Amino acid sequence: MGFNCGIVGLPNVGKSTLFNALTATAAAQAANYPFCTIEPNVGRVAVPDKRLQPLATIGKSQKILPTSLEFVDIAGLVRGASKGEGLGNQFLANIRETDAIIHVLRCFEDSDITHVEGDIDPVRDAEVVETELMLADLESLEKRLNGLQKRARGGDKESATQLALVEPIIAALTEGKPARTAIPLADRKMAERLQLLTAKPVLYVCNVEEASAATGNAFSAKVAEMAARNGAAHVVVSAAIEAEVSQLPEEDQGEYLEGLGLTESGLARVIAAGYGLLGLATYFTVGPKETRAWTIEKGMKAPQAAGVIHGDFERGFIACETTAYDDYIAYKGEAGAREAGKLRIEGKEYVVKDGDVLLFRFNV
Repeated sequence: MGFNCGIVGLPNVGKSTLFNALTATAAAQAANYPFCTIEPNVGRVAVPDKRLQPLATIGKSQKILPTSLEFVDIAGLVRGASKGEGLGNQFLANIRETDAIIHVLRCFEDSDITHVEGDIDPVRDAEVVETELMLADLESLEKRLNGLQKRARGGDKESATQLALVEPIIAALTEGKPARTAIPLADRKMAERLQLLTAKPVLYVCNVEEASAATGNAFSAKVAEMAARNGAAHVVVSAAIEAEVSQLPEEDQGEYLEGLGLTESGLARVIAAGYGLLGLATYFTVGPKETRAWTIEKGMKAPQAAGVIHGDFERGFIACETTAYDDYIAYKGEAGAREAGKLRIEGKEYVVKDGDVLLFRFNV
């Protein structure tokens, strides 16, 4: 089960620098000119999880395997992208393939790095990108509208259902509101087939100068206000610091961050926020060979969670031995949890919770 986040924004806001830091590679070229990222770069990033090491210690595991997220660094967007300006068509096609949007906003002054809009205003920049995405969505839906209306008048029930979903979205987009504001929770799965850009969840990443990495600045404060109004999340990072941290040995990273007044890396905060943005949860399997984290969607039932490991686990699911993480740690593993009555046998209707330690019983 793969999940990915597209890193978007205007040119020269720090997208590729952040991507390089996130993936600890130089796969994306970071340069002071627009469109330095021509093809979307893709990197898979381990999700930091402090629960893995204690589990592995108790399980005497030889290996620790974290779960991961995929990040896609997408070419910078400019005004008019919805009409093909810059690399607009390519940008829009790339972002349609992602599950969520990480929108990097420049929240720092630097006369050596040009800004395509002429000055620093992250709220305006966010609106430029969002407007282009809304225009693209509106054009896409208007192309479908006549066909849906004709088929609905002809008695086609599926078209009538789609029309009831599409018309309020068109109305919202016409009023300058993103598609996600007009999609009821119950209709989200159906809406995914429309591949709307502004239906995707958004995380605003405020890229600040090094001195503001711990506290943010006036620019990031404005983004926080905007995010609160829009029901979105935001994270403050310094892409420059993250680039430096990614090049340090792991044992030196904590001390370096502490010296800057940071308790954890921007990488950890962005990934955690991205995880929440996508509505994901983690369960664990523990054994002598490995302790492993597995990603599932929140609300997933035990057979489907088993299927993330292998399809046979889902098809032949019988039950799962389940221990909450805190209980597994407190009673020092499966045997202690069983003795304390904290290990449960759950069936097909069990909704897996974040942090569950699971052992599946199946028969194929």
